[in-house]
Amino acid sequence: MIGSSEIIMIFGVLILWIPIIVLAFLSIKYLINRSKTHVCEGKSALDTAKERYAKGEITKEEFEEIKNTLISK
Repeated sequence: MIGSSEIIMIFGVLILWIPIIVLAFLSIKYLINRSKTHVCEGKSALDTAKERYAKGEITKEEFEEIKNTLISK
């Protein structure tokens, strides 16, 4: 028959391992989702430069320099 000390020990082990398992699960889930969002969307570097130029983040001279650098590679 299981005594009260065994029940306390079982709950103690559960209280220890359940958060560890949940934390491991959430960490793995976070890493999987993070890698999915950082996958390249198929845009080339030139496409990114075009978008930045269109948004006004870079000047025409900077865009031309980037474009020439990318084309020469």
